[in-house]
Amino acid sequence: MKKEKKQFFSARNITFLAVLTALVVVLQLFGSYIKIGSTPISFVLVPIILGGMLLGIWAGLFLGLLFGFMVLMTAIAGFDPFTLALLQMNPVMTVILCLLKGGAAGFVSAILFKIVKTKNKYAAIFVAAVAAPVINTGIFVGGGFIIVDTIKEVFNSFGTDLTGVSPIYIIFVLCVGVNFFIELAVNLICAPALYTVENVVENQILKKNSAKNNKEAVNNDNLS
Repeated sequence: MKKEKKQFFSARNITFLAVLTALVVVLQLFGSYIKIGSTPISFVLVPIILGGMLLGIWAGLFLGLLFGFMVLMTAIAGFDPFTLALLQMNPVMTVILCLLKGGAAGFVSAILFKIVKTKNKYAAIFVAAVAAPVINTGIFVGGGFIIVDTIKEVFNSFGTDLTGVSPIYIIFVLCVGVNFFIELAVNLICAPALYTVENVVENQILKKNSAKNNKEAVNNDNLS
C-alpha cells in the first residue's frame, strides 16, 4: 500500500493531475456558455477519462467529483440558472446528484478501462469513452425522476407551465435533450487521440523503468 501511494504521488503523476484538474475547471467554465435546452453540455468528460486511464481509479474519481463541484460553483456564479434554481429549491438532492454523477462517471469508466485493458487496450478506451457519458447522464436521469416535482417548479419559475406533462418528457426531452448524444460523440471522436496519449505515456514509463533497471544492473556489477 505504501509503495502504491508513493508511486501515485510521484512528480509525474502530480503534474498530470494538476494539468487535468485545470482542464476540468476551464472546460466546465467554457461549457457553461453552451446550452441546448435547459442544461449545459459537458465537455469535461474527456480529461476525466484520460485521468482514469493514466493515473488510475482514484484519479478518475477525484476529477469526476471536481466536475460535480464545478457544476455547482458555476451555477452559484450565475452561469447555469437551471442548476442554480434547483439548488435553491432542493439543495441537498442537487448537491448529491451533481457530485454522484460526476464521481461515478470518472470512477466507473476508470474501472472498466482497467478491466478491459487486460484483453484489448484500444477497446478499453472506447468502453471508457462510452461509459462516462452514459453513467453521467444515467444518474442525472434517475435523480431527475426523484426530484421531478422540483424540476417542474423550476420550469414554472422560468415561465414554462408543465401541468399534465409526462415526467419522461420533462427529463428526457426538456432536461437531457440532445446533450447526451453530443457528449457521447465528442468522447468517441476523442477516443483515438486518448489511445495515442496513453501509448506515448506508457512507452515513456517503460523507457524510464528500463533505463533505471539498466543503471541498477551496472551499479550492481561494479559493486561485485
